[in-house]
Amino acid sequence: MAVAVRARRTALRLSQQDLADMAGVSERLVRFVEQGKPSLRLDTLVALLDTLGLELQLATRTSAAARALVTQALVTQPLSERPPSDVPLEGSARSEREAQP
Repeated sequence: MAVAVRARRTALRLSQQDLADMAGVSERLVRFVEQGKPSLRLDTLVALLDTLGLELQLATRTSAAARALVTQALVTQPLSERPPSDVPLEGSARSEREAQP
């Protein structure tokens, strides 16, 4: 994101101060965004991106860290909330075959 913000700002021929004034944020915040600083408030970041015609999008992570989170959630889920292991999940190929005469 830092690279995209800097590239868009320079493509629009704006200084960091110009962008800050237009977005209603400090020039320091613009610097922090372009440096990839992790401690930004979401509302100020969105204002900056909006000014540049950029948007923040969420996507599902497929990294090992994301898979570990899913595994952790399954491990910590109480047994009473888990589906029985001998009952196929709805919509699975096995359950559809068994439902046919």
